[in-house]
Amino acid sequence: MYVKTVSFDNQAEFLASEKYVNFTTTVSNEGLTADELGTNGKIVNDGTAAGILFSSVDVTEGPQPGALMVEGYVLEARLPVKPADTAKTALKEIKFR
Repeated sequence: MYVKTVSFDNQAEFLASEKYVNFTTTVSNEGLTADELGTNGKIVNDGTAAGILFSSVDVTEGPQPGALMVEGYVLEARLPVKPADTAKTALKEIKFR
């Protein structure tokens, strides 16, 4: 794993509650055109979604760890990408408001 200092602009808080569950996951760079801020990343927005990635992950140097939210309450309008109905169905433990 490599370490790199990056400055990010603030993003609107999408959590609707202070109670949530995250697990560490490996964010793959497979099939991606990696860029510094992840703007060309691949988003799984269908029935195979496993959770909500808490923040962008730079995979320029290969797969990297990330925080995947699997349970909690979120403000749907503040998510960077609107979840599809099939993704919301797959995310059984995440409640959208």
